[in-house]
Amino acid sequence: MKRNLAIFLMGMTIATMVLGGCGDKENISKKDGKQSESVEDKKTFTVGFDAEYPPYGYMDENGEYTGFDLELAEAVCELEGWELVKKPINWDSKDMELNSGAIDCIWNGFTMNGREEEYTFSTPYVDNSQVIVVAEKSDMKTLEDLQGKSVGVQAASAALDLLQSEEEGGQKALADTFSALNEFADYNTAFTELQAGALDALAIDVGVANYQIKTRGEGYQILEETLNTEQYAIGFKKGNQELCDVVNADLKKLTEDGTIAKLAEKYEIADMVTLK
Repeated sequence: MKRNLAIFLMGMTIATMVLGGCGDKENISKKDGKQSESVEDKKTFTVGFDAEYPPYGYMDENGEYTGFDLELAEAVCELEGWELVKKPINWDSKDMELNSGAIDCIWNGFTMNGREEEYTFSTPYVDNSQVIVVAEKSDMKTLEDLQGKSVGVQAASAALDLLQSEEEGGQKALADTFSALNEFADYNTAFTELQAGALDALAIDVGVANYQIKTRGEGYQILEETLNTEQYAIGFKKGNQELCDVVNADLKKLTEDGTIAKLAEKYEIADMVTLK
């Protein structure tokens, strides 16, 4: 009798473990949330972006988030029947937002070069350069003239990565000649510091530089000598090829119907867009 009871209890324990295991798998699936959602089941498309990175993503005078990348994302959503969710993020927290499933992608002037192993990237759609902006009356004309100067850059940006890189094409040797390399949360603040004379120069994407200079008026110039050239692409979580393929197909359609060309003209980056 005791032996039969022991066998019965053991069987109950095993059954509990099996059922518990199934429950754990179900919980994991639920916990994964968006990450386990198939493209066919998608209702929303959440884009993570820097809200102070014009002309790609920013808040306009009406308090609405807009920009080249956000309008292009909206066009993709219209093709797919998704609702676009625009989620402003701290740029230095972008990986946490993506890996947690809080956003579907990073779409906001996102440099792919040097990051190819960290994300699943879309087809590149913009050719970009990292440039140096100085005051219009500055006597700095070349990169060599930055020696002993205070240079600003956005935190967690491609420009910062470039100035800290010792690999081929990196500019750490140049940065080591600066008196200081100051990081800012956004370029609006950095331009204010440059205007006030607290900074001598800014390392920045050329598209953002052109937009800032145009909207702020006279007082700035871009050095002819660039730090490098690079490409923008949409960054998806590593391995999320299914969603990436859908968006790539939509970018092709939007190229063919002229939507991308119109947006590029609107935001004055037609000479930088590569999807034509």
